[in-house]
Amino acid sequence: MKNIYTLAVRAAVEAGKAILDVYESEDFEVEHKSDKSPLTLADRRAHEIIAAALSKSDIPVLSEEGKEIAFMNRSWWSEFWLVDPLDGTKEFINRNGEFTVNIALIKEGKATFGVVYAPFLKTLYVGLEGSGAYRCTNEKNFTQPFDYLIQFSDPLPAAEADDKYFRVVASRSHYNQETRDFVEKLDKGGKELSLVNSGSSLKLCMVAAGDAEIYPRLGPTMEWDTGAAQAVVKAAGKNVYRVDNGEELEYNKENLLNPFFVVR
Repeated sequence: MKNIYTLAVRAAVEAGKAILDVYESEDFEVEHKSDKSPLTLADRRAHEIIAAALSKSDIPVLSEEGKEIAFMNRSWWSEFWLVDPLDGTKEFINRNGEFTVNIALIKEGKATFGVVYAPFLKTLYVGLEGSGAYRCTNEKNFTQPFDYLIQFSDPLPAAEADDKYFRVVASRSHYNQETRDFVEKLDKGGKELSLVNSGSSLKLCMVAAGDAEIYPRLGPTMEWDTGAAQAVVKAAGKNVYRVDNGEELEYNKENLLNPFFVVR
């Protein structure tokens, strides 16, 4: 079974290399999807690499760049790969380096394994239910077998709570009034509020790593935006909860749009 986790990590790393090739060549060729969000050559190349690699597992794949799978077909899936080949396309286009490759294994609607790879930052996050969450920054270990990789990675959370500041992750482009009101009402334990920023799924990984206490997202996201990072968060002993009812975020809904959520 661990072989499929190795397969997923290696697929993410290979996709990350392809993304960097485009990033460093400035060959963006930006198009726009039907929802007006940008699509780049890097998205497509990463999707092709990941789809080819994961096909060896005989587990179905639901990817942002190949999402036209009818619910009547995927509703029968007991497990599947949930993929965002390039999360943070805006970060990619704006050249701030905070983009990621996300691959999650979903079982019965729950995120059980995830790899989040930030190729420009040379940082790899993995989380597996029952085995813990880890962050690796040593590139020579990225493609090692999964058991070896986690032996030479830092277990998460890696940071302690800040004594002075209550750190809240804020999206660079989606810090709306609804989020401001939510943050204002938080119990900060007498600490001073500190807003910390990041892009893509790295925002969830900040909470998993202990670099922030909470990440509220009161704006639209899709299932592939959160699945892999939620697995990392869960394996680190935290979770992603719906704002409306406090339940764990789940996957493979008929409508793939996530409800508003909070990571803590």
